[in-house]
Amino acid sequence: MDFQMFSLAMLLLACVEQSLASCMVDSFTVKADFEPARYAGKWYALQKKDPEGLFLQDNISAEYTIGEDGAMVAASKGRVTLFGFWVVCADMAAQYSVPDPASPGKMFMNYQGLASYLSSGGDNYWIIDTDYENYALTYACRTLKDDGSCDDGYSLLFSRNPRGLPPAIQRIVRQKQEEICLVGEFQPVLQTGT
Repeated sequence: MDFQMFSLAMLLLACVEQSLASCMVDSFTVKADFEPARYAGKWYALQKKDPEGLFLQDNISAEYTIGEDGAMVAASKGRVTLFGFWVVCADMAAQYSVPDPASPGKMFMNYQGLASYLSSGGDNYWIIDTDYENYALTYACRTLKDDGSCDDGYSLLFSRNPRGLPPAIQRIVRQKQEEICLVGEFQPVLQTGT
């Protein structure tokens, strides 16, 4: 009986250790050989996991372009509620740099709200996965916990089509959301064209 209890305790400990290790941000994989030129174009957010604080709420879209210098830039739009009651359309601009050319899917994003009441700043911005034609799953962790897991971050599921994704791609996305420890954390993004 003692051996069975010991075995059960060791199995439980191994499962807990594995779940903690797999949620360490540095262990997340990004799109291998990410190609910004193929990624360029219009994307619509279908789902999001919000960070703490102010974040776009619906009708989120982003238009990615590649500059003459090869750097990726984006113009994003969406609605946001300010002060709990004032709903405004928000325009954001972002510039992306690649700190490590060996990992082009791990970028740093500098962003600016194009109005004084919108925030500006910078985040690590990773392309977790994309097929370039249908979907893209992005991830940003703003603050790490001492154990290496994310304390405050966000993620967006983008589609080329604002109406949604086919079931086969939804299964791929759910697997990727699980790999970044965010399964069940996403909420739908309304796309009405407003």
